[in-house]
Amino acid sequence: MTSSTEMAGGNTEGIRIKTQRRWLGDAVELVSSMRFAISLLTLIAIASVIGTVLKQNDPMPNYVNQFGPFWFEVFNKLGLYAVYSAWWFLMIMGFLVLSTSLCIARNAPKMLKDVRSWRDNVREQSLRNFHHKAEWNAAAPVAELAAYLAQRVRANGYKVKLVEKDGATLLTAKQGAANKWGYIFAHAAIVIICIGGLLDSDLPIRFQQWVFGKQPFTGNGVIAQIPERYRLGIGNPTFRGNTLIPEGSSSSTAIIPQQNGVMIQDLPFTIHLKRFVIDFYSTGMPKLFASDVVVRDHETGKDITATIKVNQPLIYKGVAIYQSSFEDGGSKLKLTGYPMSGKQAKSFEIAGEVNGSTPLTQAAGAYTVEWSGFRPFNVENMAVAGTAGNAKGAIDARAVNVDKSLNRKLIDDLDKHLGSGAKSANTKDLKNVGPSVQYKLRDKTGQAREYMNYMQPIQLDGAYVFLAGMRDQPDQPFRYLRIPADEDDSVADWVRMRAALADPALRAEAAQRYSRHAISGARETSEQLRMQLQQSAQKGLDIFAGDDKASGYIAVSRFLEKLPPEEQTKAADIFMKILNGSMWELWQTAREKDGLKAAPSDEKNARYLQLAINALADAAFYPAPVLLQLSGFEEIKASVFQVTRSPGKKVVYLGCLFLVLGVFSMLYIRERRLWIWIRPQAKEGADAAQSEGSHALMAMSTQRKTLDFEKEFEQMKARLSQSA
Repeated sequence: MTSSTEMAGGNTEGIRIKTQRRWLGDAVELVSSMRFAISLLTLIAIASVIGTVLKQNDPMPNYVNQFGPFWFEVFNKLGLYAVYSAWWFLMIMGFLVLSTSLCIARNAPKMLKDVRSWRDNVREQSLRNFHHKAEWNAAAPVAELAAYLAQRVRANGYKVKLVEKDGATLLTAKQGAANKWGYIFAHAAIVIICIGGLLDSDLPIRFQQWVFGKQPFTGNGVIAQIPERYRLGIGNPTFRGNTLIPEGSSSSTAIIPQQNGVMIQDLPFTIHLKRFVIDFYSTGMPKLFASDVVVRDHETGKDITATIKVNQPLIYKGVAIYQSSFEDGGSKLKLTGYPMSGKQAKSFEIAGEVNGSTPLTQAAGAYTVEWSGFRPFNVENMAVAGTAGNAKGAIDARAVNVDKSLNRKLIDDLDKHLGSGAKSANTKDLKNVGPSVQYKLRDKTGQAREYMNYMQPIQLDGAYVFLAGMRDQPDQPFRYLRIPADEDDSVADWVRMRAALADPALRAEAAQRYSRHAISGARETSEQLRMQLQQSAQKGLDIFAGDDKASGYIAVSRFLEKLPPEEQTKAADIFMKILNGSMWELWQTAREKDGLKAAPSDEKNARYLQLAINALADAAFYPAPVLLQLSGFEEIKASVFQVTRSPGKKVVYLGCLFLVLGVFSMLYIRERRLWIWIRPQAKEGADAAQSEGSHALMAMSTQRKTLDFEKEFEQMKARLSQSA
């Protein structure tokens, strides 16, 4: 601000014009004043902070979710969601340009005049009033001394002029007069940069909306069929839009986001994406992504082949094509569906395409699958969080710890099974866990839940499991159901067991088999015990299978809470032993029903059964009519380009150059002025005409008095006075 004040000659007032309209004179004075320009700069700084903190040009529903309906409307009225294109921000920029231009127009001529001026209108007496001055006598005549001093001053980098006046010779010298250009350049830079910013703003688009009736498009449809009033021609002077192009496809338009829709920007060429290349770091972050494209000129038909990388754009006909990001371009997916309700265990095949939808006719009720995402690989931190060291204090759901907070502990423990697919840990074990598919199941009422399932089994806590994620809202994290992989690395055995648990007849048969294997003998007492055990097993399976209110371990805990507290621990131990044995028989019964041989009774299958029971209990928290397991895919990548035409960019670069020159000129070029008044030295008792020798009076001045200037003055005084 110091330079601005100095440019105004130390006065912050504006231009005062002679007019009979006082309000006009006051307005011109205010707009051209330095205090007004500083106020505008302060407002722009505050607006820039808001635009940096608050993410700009997001879809409006995102702001509603973030701030709520009331503050959303307040911020929307203020234009805070697009600060840099808000009418008030552009108005401030315009007034800043006007104010600074008036300031330059008022002060630049004075400064340029001062640069050319030698300030040779001084007198001997005025030089004596300077703070930095020195006097000495010399034996040489005036003319000889003046020539000698002029030579010495020039040797120190000064420009020198000699003036004869009042019987004496005035040596006037100057150095660093270009310092004044620094003030002019710095202020001109503000004007130039603001003009460049206005050229690259959405003012041209708004002008077309105001004058030519252009409107943002808010519907859906094929871009080529969108009416002309929603499109901007190729002559649009400035724009910044995005275009998504799948591999093998082309695009000749860009999408320009607006607050209440989008504008379609026609391009003077067509971009064809031949191939998209991406490379990753071990952490899964993209290391390199580039697009091999062919650009065809609509006017000449000429094809240009190029590779566009991050920070290496293709510039053609004044339009820059940047590699912005990448998306899925509509990968083709094949999945196997497994029913998650009822007694049905038969699988079915379903196909889909990312960003498309498929009716789900195999499920009860009218559902539609909306394919929202596909990733060919996922790098996860597989550091084991469930090792012996980390599992200390964990609750075993099968133990059914009995106290008054039983339900809470059981529900908390489900996070181990329904929580993050890969628990975070202090150590890192980054591993690609394979492809995943993301989709939404939308029912006939329009309600939808989002699911994310991994294609391959993942080793967690020493066992291979399939992760099936679910969330109710987009801002929630996925909660994963862990389904153990069977001997064929599939979920078929688990689905078979789930269907058997839902079948009362198979539950009854499993209870009978369990009691028969648990108690052998032909005595009447053995038969009675067998019947009692069968009834207990039947009841345990029925409780675990549950009803509309509860199932799994939640249902078990509610049943045990009805018993007296002193009996709950013993009853829980017996209940879980019977349930585990009954579930084993239920599994074998289901396999025999489908013509499969019985599973061997070994440690591996015991571990599988334990995980399967956990997953069956957790399935109550996975509300889905079907489980869709990815079985095959054909990946199609898509590249997202940012297409810009920014004529103001070069203007801004010029302004930045002026700003650098101005700042460096003001900081590192010091203006110094030097005067030496040389007159004849009079003898005592004689007049000036009879004098011989010379008398020199030197004075120096600078705008900023520093220690360097003090040192320079002393050195200059010592060098010049040596002539004495």
